[in-house]
Amino acid sequence: MDLDDDHFHDECGVFGLFEADQAANLTYLGLHALQHRGQEAAGIVTSDGARLFVHRALGLVPEVFTQEVLGRLPGKRAIGHVRYSTAGGSHVKNAQPLAVDCAHGSIALAHNGNLTNAVPLRTELEAGGSIFSSASDTEVLVHLIAKSRAATHEARVAEALARAEGAYSLVILTPDELIAVRDPLGLRPLCLGQMGDAHVIASEPPAFALIGAEYVRDVEPGEMLIIDDFGVRSERPLPPAPQRSCIFEYVYFARPDSHLGGVGVYAARKRMGQRLALEQPVDADLVIPVPDSGVAAALGFAGALGLPYEMGLIRSHYVGRTFIEPQNTIRNFGVRLKLHPVREVLEGKRVAVVDDSIVRGTTSRKIARMLREAGASEVHLRISSPPTAWPCFYGIDTPRRQELLASSHSPEEIARFVLADSLGYLSIAGLREAVAGDGHGGQGFCDACFSGDYPIPVHLPREGERANLPLVGV
Repeated sequence: MDLDDDHFHDECGVFGLFEADQAANLTYLGLHALQHRGQEAAGIVTSDGARLFVHRALGLVPEVFTQEVLGRLPGKRAIGHVRYSTAGGSHVKNAQPLAVDCAHGSIALAHNGNLTNAVPLRTELEAGGSIFSSASDTEVLVHLIAKSRAATHEARVAEALARAEGAYSLVILTPDELIAVRDPLGLRPLCLGQMGDAHVIASEPPAFALIGAEYVRDVEPGEMLIIDDFGVRSERPLPPAPQRSCIFEYVYFARPDSHLGGVGVYAARKRMGQRLALEQPVDADLVIPVPDSGVAAALGFAGALGLPYEMGLIRSHYVGRTFIEPQNTIRNFGVRLKLHPVREVLEGKRVAVVDDSIVRGTTSRKIARMLREAGASEVHLRISSPPTAWPCFYGIDTPRRQELLASSHSPEEIARFVLADSLGYLSIAGLREAVAGDGHGGQGFCDACFSGDYPIPVHLPREGERANLPLVGV
C-alpha cells in the first residue's frame, strides 16, 4: 500500500568491512544505519578467506537478518546492501549483493547507482552467450568482470568499468580482498572509515559511528581502493572527469547527521531554509516543517524571518510498509497515518509550511487540506529546493517527466493545485550556495533533476525502440 509518499528515493546503500571479528553482525549494524537509502531488500555476503557466504531477502534489515541467519555468515570480511523498490518490481532475484563463481574464483558485488548503457551492454553479453538471472544493471558488471582476462581482480574490475557509463559506487568482495570504487563524476557518495585494524566502506559516515569506527575520508571520484592483508592502496584506473556529485543528497537523501564532500548535511539544509527566506519571504504567524525532511530547513527559514518555529505536524514513526485500510476509506488516509496536525498550534494562524520538494504534488495537497481542516487560516508552502522538473537516470527512483508536476506547471498553477495560498521555491543558485556555504564551493554538483543538465548523456528511446536504460536501476 502506497502511503502517499511523494518523494524522490535513493535506490540503495552499500557497506563493506575487511578483517573484523563478527563481520556479519557489524555489517548488519552498518546496513541498519543506511536503512533510509533502501527499504525493499537487504543482503550480506561474508568471506572466511576461502569461501563466500550469502544471504539476501526482501524486507527491512532487522526482518532479513535474525541472529540465526547471521550465525550462518562466518568470516572477518563482508559487504552488504540495502535496496529501494523500483519500477522493475519486488523480487529477491534483484536483491544484492550479487555473488557468483567464475573462472577467476568467487566474487560478490554491491552497487549504488545506475548504468545508463546497461541495456546495450546486456544485449551484447547475451549475444555472446551470457545468461542473466535478474533484471538488475549490476549483473551486467558481474558478467563483464567474469569475462575479463586481466590478471588481477582489480584489473578485471577496471576493465569492466572502462565500458560502463553512468553512476556507480561499488563494494566488491573476493575471498581475500575488498575493493571499493566510485565513478569518475562522483555522482553517488562513498566513504572510507577505520575501526582499529579493520577498514570500513559505507555510503554515508553515520554507518561508521554505529559500529564504533572513525570516518577517514570520502572515496574520491574515479578512485579505486584495494583493501587486503597489506592494508589500503589507492589506484586511479578511470579517466578523470569534472566532479558532479548529486546535490539532492544534501536536500533529502542523506541522513542529516552525515558529512559528504566535506559538507555537513544538517548545516546545509538549515542554510537552504535561510536562503529560502531571503528569496521567498512570507507574511505568516509561524513556521512549521513537514517532518522529518523539512525540519532543518524550517529552522533556518523561521530564524531568518524572526518567526516562531512550531511542530504543527506530528509524524508517526511506527508506520510499517503494509497496513489494513478501513473498509470505508478515510479521506487522506495515507497521509493521516503518517502525519497528524496539532490543532492548538494551527487554529486561526497564517502558517508557513517548509518541505524539501514537491514531486507529483499529491502529498502537499493533502497536507494543505489537513492543515486547513485543523483551523489554519492561511497555508503558505515553501520548498527548500528548486522545482523538480526532470527525472534522474543515475540511481534515483523518480517518476517519468510527465508525472513531475513542475515539468508542465508554473509555481502559481502548482500553488492552486496543492491548495496553498502561496508557493515559493529555492533557486538553483541559492541551493548551490547553501550547500557550498562552509567553504566547499569548489565541488561540482549534478542538479539535472532541477535543470535538465545531464552530465552523462542519456539515450531516451524512440517509439518501438528498446530503451538504453536498465530494466531495474539499483
